Amino acid sequence: MSSLISADEIRHETEIVWLEDIDDLDYVRQSLDRLPNRKSKPAYHRDGRMVGYAILGDTAKASRASGTFRRRVFWVLPHDRDSDPDGLYARSAPAEAVDPRTVEPCVKGSKTERSEGGPPSLAMQELGIQLPL
Repeated sequence: MSSLISADEIRHETEIVWLEDIDDLDYVRQSLDRLPNRKSKPAYHRDGRMVGYAILGDTAKASRASGTFRRRVFWVLPHDRDSDPDGLYARSAPAEAVDPRTVEPCVKGSKTERSEGGPPSLAMQELGIQLPL
């Protein structure tokens, strides 16, 4: 979940690859997945669809126990707002969701008024940023 992702866990990111136009997505879910390599497109094993992933630099080390790398994967589920605008998340977002426009390599991303589907979040107010709903 986004609040559980630490800056240290994503410090080796060099690029975020988006598979879809993020301007069409109010929010994406992010998670740290254990993947067999640093760079290629990961396999996706959830409902819904993968919309992006992080690429790690050569300094990222594999886990000694599993030989895998922890990489961020961005995804949406069938009941998320992009597919069901009047559904469960019409005026909110899941806990692990972030506005994809706030995501960069080594930056966790954050919720915004756009991702929350409502009034500006405290973080956006503090930054003085207002996005159209």
